[in-house]
Amino acid sequence: MAKISAPAVAHPSARSLAEHSVPADATAPGEAGTNMLVRLQSLRLTLGKQEVLKGLDAAVPLKPVTTVLGANGAGKSLLLRCLHGLIQPGAGRIVWPRVLRQAMVFQRPVLLRRSVRSNLAWALAAAGQADRHAPARIDTMLERMALLEMADRPARVLSGGEQQRLVLARAWLLKPELLLLDEPCASVDPRSLARIEACLREMAQEGIRLFMSTHLLGQARRLSDQVIFLHDGRLAELTPAAEFFQQPRSPEARYFLEHALP
Repeated sequence: MAKISAPAVAHPSARSLAEHSVPADATAPGEAGTNMLVRLQSLRLTLGKQEVLKGLDAAVPLKPVTTVLGANGAGKSLLLRCLHGLIQPGAGRIVWPRVLRQAMVFQRPVLLRRSVRSNLAWALAAAGQADRHAPARIDTMLERMALLEMADRPARVLSGGEQQRLVLARAWLLKPELLLLDEPCASVDPRSLARIEACLREMAQEGIRLFMSTHLLGQARRLSDQVIFLHDGRLAELTPAAEFFQQPRSPEARYFLEHALP
């Protein structure tokens, strides 16, 4: 798989905090605009002696918000890491419609030992975007994320929800075409949850395609356009979100919803 030239990834390396474009193993011609697809072709991944992704085959439309659901250990996070080029699958391939600028946000924010503002300034510099407009862009983004008042605080002293908003701000500032999010609200308070969801809606409205995993089914209902449901490393469903929650097709998905929803 071709390597990546840099994202707004919540990861400590310089390479991964800059802008990041992912050409996958091949490019499918003729797919543009709202009809773009990412194709999973016999995708397999083994960790140690355990096969954790078991031959995923699907043509996944890049909708505004795609949510990956499944029980713990189903392979959600590993699929996202394969999509972002952080893990090389053992077999099969991922075929993108074209080169996409990607970013990824993880469940546990990884931030530089600098101020809130400096985290964003460093990301712009690493992406080659530190021009004369950068300070104004940073302040606008901090205000948008309700972080402007704490701009000069060390990022490491923020609450969990504030740190996650900062990581999202860093990704949003670099304007990726595709943003992968692995459990972005797993450890945030309800107030931060509402703010983060509002920001995700705005990103989607601006044309950033979101591809996220979550264990919060209420969040999946509120945000999703389509659902990928994984069961034991296999693709059990790929369906519009409304259909998934109203009438899941697979027995595994029906069992999951019956036992996961209050």
